[in-house]
Amino acid sequence: MSRLNRTDRPYDIVLFGATGFVGALTAEYLAAHAPQGLRWAIAGRDELKLKRLRERLPGGTTVGVLRADVSDPASLRELAEHARVVATTVGPYVRYGEDLVAACADTGADYLDLSGEPEFVDLTYVRHDARARETGARLVHAAGFDSIPHDLGAYFTVQQLPEGVPLTVDGFVTADAMFSGGTFATALTQLGRGRQVLAAARDRRRHEPRLVGRRTGAPMGAPRFAGEVGSWAVPLPTIDPQIVQRSAKALDRYGPDFRYRHYAAVRHLPVALGGVTAVGALATAAQLPPARRWLSDRLKPGDGPSPEKRAKSWFSVKFVGEGGGRRVFTEVAGGDPGYDETAKMFAEAALSLALDELPPTAGQVTTAVALGNALIERLRAAGIVFRVAATR
Repeated sequence: MSRLNRTDRPYDIVLFGATGFVGALTAEYLAAHAPQGLRWAIAGRDELKLKRLRERLPGGTTVGVLRADVSDPASLRELAEHARVVATTVGPYVRYGEDLVAACADTGADYLDLSGEPEFVDLTYVRHDARARETGARLVHAAGFDSIPHDLGAYFTVQQLPEGVPLTVDGFVTADAMFSGGTFATALTQLGRGRQVLAAARDRRRHEPRLVGRRTGAPMGAPRFAGEVGSWAVPLPTIDPQIVQRSAKALDRYGPDFRYRHYAAVRHLPVALGGVTAVGALATAAQLPPARRWLSDRLKPGDGPSPEKRAKSWFSVKFVGEGGGRRVFTEVAGGDPGYDETAKMFAEAALSLALDELPPTAGQVTTAVALGNALIERLRAAGIVFRVAATR
């Protein structure tokens, strides 16, 4: 039986947080691109807003509406019981996300989010991975710009290199885009929780099985001029290298000894130094509650860039992979990374979980492990570039 014809639950996909900025973009994308016969619904705490959104969607009369609230665990469990895939945009996830992960893990529903929060991802692994493995639920985090281009880009690069040999991959990110109030709120939350982030990472390491017979690493590296891309390379302290390393641990194709480094690529040294200084200042301010409150008032959740600004935005991630005497240059690129392309990636990942024939996986898994080539092909068809630029 094809996945589209399964009727074990009322909906193939439920989009939770559909009336938020990215949630609405994702709902619009699903309405425009979902195949005929897909059973899907939008969910959130405000039923009136959900119905207004449904009225704006093409073919919206076929879209279900479910009420659920992060403060009501029973409503989240009911939501999970109604869906084969639950895709949630409700963050910061460390504050609002765990009960939904628990509900999906317990009921066997696949879970998908946009979290770039290492603390949250580590906590959910420790608390819910084992149960998800029992029920068959796939818990997939970081399914937007954090971290699909980087995770699938590294995976794509590795596939161009020889098998069974040590491999290295470096990723270099460039982008011209704005972020929304929700993204800013998430960043402030993470910067203000340094001790909790470290504690969650240590706890995860105690619970994770050791890798036997293979090695993987994602060192921070140091700022340098990267002649291979003609830019200054500034290490990016995001969740992306952690996600890439977890894919490498899970898949033998990454070879016996794999290393990934993650950078922002900046043309001019003063700009690179200014960016490092700005991030440091923001991190310092986030430790002080009055400063954090003042910053959060500058850009509130629900705010985001205009359609005109998003239309001019773009991203490119260039990868340099080496191993077995071969060097390959690849690229993943697209339009507005934070919103239009994130909504596209997120929706296509949900569709892939619901509809595609995928490797048998369960528990907390990355996009490369759970979705791999199926999602790459979906994203290529949707206009996101995955290409081999050169080989040597």
